[in-house]
Amino acid sequence: RFSGTFVGNADSTSPAAAPSAPAVAAAPLPAVPTIPVVPTIVGVPNTVAEGVLNPNEVKPPASGTRKARVLYDYEAADSTELALLADEMITVYSLPGMDPDWLIGERGNQKGKVPVTYLELLS
Repeated sequence: RFSGTFVGNADSTSPAAAPSAPAVAAAPLPAVPTIPVVPTIVGVPNTVAEGVLNPNEVKPPASGTRKARVLYDYEAADSTELALLADEMITVYSLPGMDPDWLIGERGNQKGKVPVTYLELLS
């Protein structure tokens, strides 16, 4: 045994079992005003910059759209995502400041975020 090492024996007394001194109340810290910082991307609605995407507010870029074949079925987790069926073709594009693991997908008049790993990008 090493001296001063707690081994968990209930018969031994340890400094932790001794009565403790009363806790000292911490003095409250002075309030420091904070200014919220919201990143803004020129030409993109603030809802995208804040992480809340409303696909109906997003306009596809003039160039940079691609066709993609869906590799696997995907069930949308919320209204900002687009549900996918394997082997269907959709149009995809990215937006500045968007998570690189996701793209905006369009099928007809439906639009939403889609995971890149479920797609085979074409053209």
